[in-house]
Amino acid sequence: KSMRLGFLLIAAGLLSLLGLGCCWLRPALQERGGGGSANCTVLAVRQLGERFSCTFSCGAACRGTARYPCLQVLVRTSRSSAPALLHEDERQLRTNPQCSYIPPCARDDQENSENVTYKQKYWKEKVGSQPFTCYFNQHLRPDDVMLKRTHDETVLLHCFLWPMVTFLVGVLIVVLTICAKSLAVRAEAIKKKKHL
Repeated sequence: KSMRLGFLLIAAGLLSLLGLGCCWLRPALQERGGGGSANCTVLAVRQLGERFSCTFSCGAACRGTARYPCLQVLVRTSRSSAPALLHEDERQLRTNPQCSYIPPCARDDQENSENVTYKQKYWKEKVGSQPFTCYFNQHLRPDDVMLKRTHDETVLLHCFLWPMVTFLVGVLIVVLTICAKSLAVRAEAIKKKKHL
């Protein structure tokens, strides 16, 4: 039984490492590959006239759509003099590449507008011309920068660490089982010699 458990853990570790590597780790590394960090300063903060739809949830069977205004925060990076559009993270960039901020979707359009206006004031008054760290990827999106990364080093570490731990525990169980069987055979042989 312990050998079976060991081989099962080895297989699970290898399969999860392969699955995470193909489906999640490789795209995350590609996203990070052409990028880096830079210092950003705000050039302009503006609301576009266009409104976008978002989906809110108000219970298990309650869903609906609301609208929010588009806030754009244009920044200058220390890497380039061309203005770039700031986004919260990669997920937000994929959800709506035209806007810098997507508010938590509320049922009331007015509440969504207030959230966006609050964020606009924050960028204008609190941040202003103070430099802050931002992240970019020259190859994938040269005209966009992110405030934070979705795939940081700790997530990548966990993506690799836990499948390896599972694999090594499986190997350890198999090795200990083989050693235990070998010791049992030797003990039996020594016992027979003593009786002769």
